[in-house]
Amino acid sequence: MTATTADKTGARTTEAAEVISGARERIDALDDRIIGLIQERMAVSAVIQEARIGSGGRRVNLSREMEVLSHYSEALGKPGTSLAMTLLELCRGRI
Repeated sequence: MTATTADKTGARTTEAAEVISGARERIDALDDRIIGLIQERMAVSAVIQEARIGSGGRRVNLSREMEVLSHYSEALGKPGTSLAMTLLELCRGRI
């Protein structure tokens, strides 16, 4: 195993470095999918906001946001709440 492989993976064996490298490739692919889904969510949220504002409503529906926060919190615990807050911020657009 080369020093570069050990530096990149933190592994102490070639086998472990291969496992880590393969798993990281999978994580990178998952991250790409997650980013795509977030972008799709942002687009759908923009449609909702346009419809709500067009009908005379407010841009943000706080009761709906609380539902989203609760959903993420129940599924992922406290870090889920932080993740949901970030998603909501991304999807609100500029207020």
